[in-house]
Amino acid sequence: MLRRSTRWQILAPILAFALMACGSHSGAETLPHPLTLPKGFRISVFADGLDGVRMMALSPKGDLTVTQSRSGRVLILPDQNQDGKADRVLVFAKDLDRPHGLAWRDGELYVAETGAVVRLRDADGDGIAETRHMVTSDLPAGGMHWTRTLGFGPDGNMFVSAGSSCNACTEEDRRRASLMRFKPDGTDLTLFARGLRNSVGFAWHPVTGELWATDNGRDRLGNDVPPDELNRITFGGHYGWPYCYGDRHADPSFKEAEFCARSVPMTLGFQAHSAALGMAFYTGEQFPAEYRNDAFVAFHGSWDRQPPTGYKVVRVRFKDGKPTGYEDFATGWLRGGKGWGRPVDVLVAPDGALFVTDDGGGRIYRITYHP
Repeated sequence: MLRRSTRWQILAPILAFALMACGSHSGAETLPHPLTLPKGFRISVFADGLDGVRMMALSPKGDLTVTQSRSGRVLILPDQNQDGKADRVLVFAKDLDRPHGLAWRDGELYVAETGAVVRLRDADGDGIAETRHMVTSDLPAGGMHWTRTLGFGPDGNMFVSAGSSCNACTEEDRRRASLMRFKPDGTDLTLFARGLRNSVGFAWHPVTGELWATDNGRDRLGNDVPPDELNRITFGGHYGWPYCYGDRHADPSFKEAEFCARSVPMTLGFQAHSAALGMAFYTGEQFPAEYRNDAFVAFHGSWDRQPPTGYKVVRVRFKDGKPTGYEDFATGWLRGGKGWGRPVDVLVAPDGALFVTDDGGGRIYRITYHP
């Protein structure tokens, strides 16, 4: 008969392999509950104790840069020894007005505050911005949806999204519920697309160059209406809000069926109230080849649906530049009808891993693939 210690030595590697095969490696030693991914994927905590972390970008050095909107800060989290965990947390900038979207350009960091875009510069490379320059203050501030997301397109222009000031209303400010385009210096504001209630996440397809954006549907129409949306954004397009949603369905509060017939329908619908936020196309080489050019979308999770939904990261499959459907990728932040974490943004790391921010749990996760 084998001794107990000997039996454990034999069984331990078998059990470890079984856990990996189930795709359920979550770094459970530091998490309240396990997280589940497809076979071969693992998720670990890159950084912890970061309340309210939101949107991400990569610095010219490849360091993760992230906003803490409620705290008014921008953080840099280097991983110089490349062990999959942040070495330290540097406060790159503070005392900002609800910073959210951010993007690096020509060695400087552009940050979208709730009513402005500022440009930050770290001249001596110590991880702290010494100078701050106003790029534009031509943004609508505050409101029900106060976050502003920022990105630079293939054409070099700066795009900024601004959500609606309300759940469902006719906006007086045309900049609301829109995607705006500026020159990099903040001039020449153009309303690129309208009728987007709250498009927090947007990204350009790596092959076609087309712009895609998530959008949050309105509340108070039921558990399953209207859907959250994934839209292909075209210049001058109106995507319906507040008069219609989804596939040109007229909102009962407005009854504008004739207008809806001229609006742009959604390309792909998500479960209503999922709160689809950040998105990123997978351009790395670490994940299996079938993932390349598919999109990942963070579902922040519902607040007014029973039972709750969201609280996960999904994969949107693309074929020939068009989405064909979506499926769960990372789940487990919703447990017993309550969310203990709320994914916000996704970002492909230089090594092909996938970062995920969680403003509910105050963590940044790192998802890797181990065949």
